[in-house]
Amino acid sequence: MSKPAASNLLDSAVPCCPPMAQQRVGAAAATELAVAFKALGDPVRLQLMSMIASAPGGEICVCDLTPSFEVSGSTISHHLKTLREAGLVDAERRASWVYYRPRPALMRQLATLLTPAGDDLTPS
Repeated sequence: MSKPAASNLLDSAVPCCPPMAQQRVGAAAATELAVAFKALGDPVRLQLMSMIASAPGGEICVCDLTPSFEVSGSTISHHLKTLREAGLVDAERRASWVYYRPRPALMRQLATLLTPAGDDLTPS
C-alpha cells in the first residue's frame, strides 16, 4: 500500500501555522508537517532538496542530480520519491527524463514555523 500524498494543509499558499516560538503547533498540523521534516532528515535528501531548490530556471533533471552522489541511481530515485510523497517537490516526465522543481509554498510553511520570535524571513 502506498503512502498518502501530502494533504491540502501543505498545499495552501497561506502558512498553516504561526512560528512555533509564538504559538503551539496543533496536533493535525504537526502530524502533517512532520512528514516533510522527516523527509529532510536524511543527508542525501537534504542535499537533493537543496540542489532542486537552487536549480537555475527553477527545475533540474534527474540526470543532473544523480552524478553528484556516490549512491546508485535507484537509491536517488527512492529519495526523490520520498521528497515527492512529502509534498516538497513536483516531478514532470519529459521523454526519458524526469524534471524536479520545489514546492515553494511548503518550503515557506516550514521556514515560517521555524522562525524565531521577533524575526522575519527577510535576509539581513
